[in-house]
Amino acid sequence: MRAEDRNLARKQLDKRLNLLRNSQAHTRPPRGWVKAIREALGLTSAQLGKRMGVSQPRILDIEKSEKSGSITLDTLERAANAMDCKLVYALVPKNPLQEVVEDRARALANKQMKITGHNMALEAQSVLVDDEEEQLEIMVRKIIEKAGSNLWVDD
Repeated sequence: MRAEDRNLARKQLDKRLNLLRNSQAHTRPPRGWVKAIREALGLTSAQLGKRMGVSQPRILDIEKSEKSGSITLDTLERAANAMDCKLVYALVPKNPLQEVVEDRARALANKQMKITGHNMALEAQSVLVDDEEEQLEIMVRKIIEKAGSNLWVDD
């Protein structure tokens, strides 16, 4: 993917994800979504089991596995469908994607600048602080433009 395409993709995803990032709506209820919705609908675990084609004890296992975080997406989707719900699945970055990329590029640029600064100090050369900041920002932009998946190589 070209740098311009990645940048556009980040902007579009950030716009969509901003709605979720600042919302508590996606926070799982303490007892899990399956149990919370089942109870709110007035369904017993046996009734939900019948709708899903599984036993009542299996429903209790499903609810336990959701609460513990070990439920599969397939099982969660089947439970959602049985309760006339839609499963919504998303990865929500803690910070905007553009910010994550810029922070990573800045860390790489700082690393490169330290190496360069060390070499220049050995040669009795130095860079003014203002010039260093400007150089850092130029390096960040270049890294973002050229790096692609190489941005994450050192992890």
